[in-house]
Amino acid sequence: MSQLILRWLAPAIIIVLSACTSPATTPPGQIASQLATQPQQVTLDENSQIVTGQTLYVPVYSYIYYEDQKRLFNLATTLSVRNTDLANPIIITCVRYYDSEGQLIRQYLERPIQLAALASTDFFITTSDNSGGLGANFIVDWVAQTSVSEPIIEAVAIGTGFQQGISFISPGKVIQNQTNHTCSSVP
Repeated sequence: MSQLILRWLAPAIIIVLSACTSPATTPPGQIASQLATQPQQVTLDENSQIVTGQTLYVPVYSYIYYEDQKRLFNLATTLSVRNTDLANPIIITCVRYYDSEGQLIRQYLERPIQLAALASTDFFITTSDNSGGLGANFIVDWVAQTSVSEPIIEAVAIGTGFQQGISFISPGKVIQNQTNHTCSSVP
């Protein structure tokens, strides 16, 4: 009887243990790149009918101070642009990243991109890139060819280290309304 039990028990244990193994995993960066879809590039010219648009200032932080401003805590930042309109697209014409001194660090778009209704896109600054400093910011320009609800444009900062973590959101602030198809000028 004990041999009969062993004959059935051993294969059952093997089946149960093999079912407990984890599936092959994909590295986190690869998952993000698989999920991210690229918005459609569009061309705007002087004949493009622009009904509405805005320029937004979004404060971001490459790092924050801790321990009486003697140490830096680096942060990764994701700028999120979300089209909140239920039916119409918006066009992102410019996304520029500036440092604490107001100097342009990076221009993210070569050509305008269109976000479909309820679509979103993002732009990322790595934890190791602290070139922006404590007063870094994004300037984001968007337009639409029909009346739309205003998009939500905000930055999410996150940092982990020393067995602690921090995260917060910085909302964008409208600094200019626009009805043209070009990037706003920044002195």
